[in-house]
Amino acid sequence: MAISLRVPENVKKRVARVAARRDITSHAFMLEAIREKVEDEEARIAFYEQAKGRLARMKKTGLAVPAGEVFDYLRERAKGGKVVRPKARTIA
Repeated sequence: MAISLRVPENVKKRVARVAARRDITSHAFMLEAIREKVEDEEARIAFYEQAKGRLARMKKTGLAVPAGEVFDYLRERAKGGKVVRPKARTIA
């Protein structure tokens, strides 16, 4: 499938300059940039879909972990400490 893009002249120049520094063609640089953007957006979509599913499950079961406990857990993990994962429970 062929796609045609109208790229502003100032962007073309910037692309050419960066591509030359990387010793690749402008075309290869633009393909890489498009591929990276698509991958980023696919990851973002997957993240939001997972979050929506987890929120729906939480609403259905009524089980959750208070945010403060989550943050405490993550802080301890980041410090390298050995910490027990908080348990989900019914929160009023």
